[in-house]
Formats: sequence, C-alpha cells, structure tokens
Amino acid sequence: MLDKLTSSLNLREKALDAAWTRNEVIAQNIANVDTPGYKAKTVRFEEYLEDALNKDDFKGNTTDSRHIEIGGGNLDKASAKVTTENSNLSTRLDGNNVDVESEMASLAKNDIRYNVITQSLNNGLARLMTAIREGK
Repeated sequence: MLDKLTSSLNLREKALDAAWTRNEVIAQNIANVDTPGYKAKTVRFEEYLEDALNKDDFKGNTTDSRHIEIGGGNLDKASAKVTTENSNLSTRLDGNNVDVESEMASLAKNDIRYNVITQSLNNGLARLMTAIREGK
C-alpha cells in the first residue's frame, strides 16, 4: 500500500520537475526571440514517461485471469530532456525560429499543467496526513 502511495508521489514530483524545466526553456526561448541564429528548444517528458511506464524490465507469469500483473515500468528512467526542435527550419531571415505567440500559448498551457500537478500533489499529501492523524 505504501509503495503505491510513494510511487504516485514520485510520479507527481517528476511531472513537477518537468513542468518547471519546460517553464525555464520557454522563458529562454522568449528571451532569445531577437537573437540571430537562435533555435527554439522544447522539453520532452511525456513520451519518456510513457516509455518508462510501459517498458517491462521484469514481467511475472500469470496462469489465471484473476492473477495480479507483476512487473512494469521504472519511473527512475523517466526524466525531462531539452531538445532543439526544427533546427534546420527558420521562418526568419536571421535564422531564428522562435514564434512568440506559440511560446506564450505553451507558457499558459504549462502554467495550467503546473498548477494542476501542484494541487494533485497537495491533495495526495493531505490524504496521507489524514491517514497518519487518524491512526494516532
């Protein structure tokens, strides 16, 4: 039971870290909107998280349909990675490919994501504290 709770908190922690990193990268892109030759960067996390959760390093053998699945992904392998997108493409003559409107929309979307994850983490911790207090 405790393992499920801590893995859920670990997942939320990694998602918060990814959202924070994404916020920093978007801010860096916006700050470099007038820098000639600058290529916009993005943060990839969700794909790596899905791969980590779906990758079966160890899989138990189930001989009955009522058996519980054993094994699964490893959250430690999921982390946010900063990548340069469309490094060969540019919409401007100076080689810069930052689109301010797109970056501002991404910033707003990421802000909402960050707030939702924070609320979810707070709710999970509140449930844990309630369980601890009720156990006295």
